Amino acid sequence: MRVAILDTVHPVLKTRLIENGFECEEHLLLSRTEIQQGNLRDIQGIVLRSRIRIDDQLLDAMPQLQWIARSGSGLENINLQAAKSRDIRVYNSPEGNSDAVGEHVLGMLLMIMHKLRSCDTSVHEKVWEREKHRGMELGSKTIGIIGYGVMGKALATKLRGIGCKIIAYDKYTTGFSDEYVTEVTEEEFFRRSEIVSVHLPLTDETNGLIDAAWIARFSNPFIFVNSARGPVVNTKDLLDALDANQVTSIALDVLEFEGRSLEGLTSIGTTDDEKTLTRLLESPNVYLSPHVAGWTTESYFKLSHYLADKILNDYSN
Repeated sequence: MRVAILDTVHPVLKTRLIENGFECEEHLLLSRTEIQQGNLRDIQGIVLRSRIRIDDQLLDAMPQLQWIARSGSGLENINLQAAKSRDIRVYNSPEGNSDAVGEHVLGMLLMIMHKLRSCDTSVHEKVWEREKHRGMELGSKTIGIIGYGVMGKALATKLRGIGCKIIAYDKYTTGFSDEYVTEVTEEEFFRRSEIVSVHLPLTDETNGLIDAAWIARFSNPFIFVNSARGPVVNTKDLLDALDANQVTSIALDVLEFEGRSLEGLTSIGTTDDEKTLTRLLESPNVYLSPHVAGWTTESYFKLSHYLADKILNDYSN
């Protein structure tokens, strides 16, 4: 079985596939046009991240393709229906970076609640302001997780020892209450949440889901955290809610303005987008990181290790 590796992933994946009789080729600079021209016509498997969008046209250009392996959790760059209609298996590895995401979200929340960014800056400037930096305890809050898959569960496990109340709502999953989290209805989620952490995939349904109408449904002002996908959030509406004290702080590891490859701010298309991004960057109550919640030394290995497990479970001799 011939495998094309289209993006940089941990070498453990290539090593394990070769050890089990696969032929692996690296095509890290291969373009969409070159694939359409037939460069991968004899390939049975591909490994990628988010650089290339796999749609009908590319699948037609890879007639022997049997499987697609996405290093990471998001599958928005793969047309899943088109793959299914061709009996092509699709693998991803959310288990590989779920611990990293859970820790990153926890870190962002602690930074907000205990004013750690301001604390650090002021002391570096030789300013000793204790009352200004009186914090709040995370354990006193009710944290609402929306989307209770692998990532949502990982966050719940990280939060459990802190003592906060953890509730979760998932439109497509039920019966998941356990020692970490209490499953709630959508109405109860909006009524009880004081901190909201988003763990939704990017789909047609979730694109732009978090807007002014969604925010208005909450009973309490809340801290908002998104480590899933940027386009799930209407950033302008979120900032308007911050100005109106509906939202008290914002922590974003992902931005609406990221490019399709998720490698930078390349989707600024209009003057209004530029204005919104400027507001976001200039707000003192916004905390940002460059899509690195799941980007750790450990997750780099685990993402590929879990993919190898799944592929070899189906195709090893």
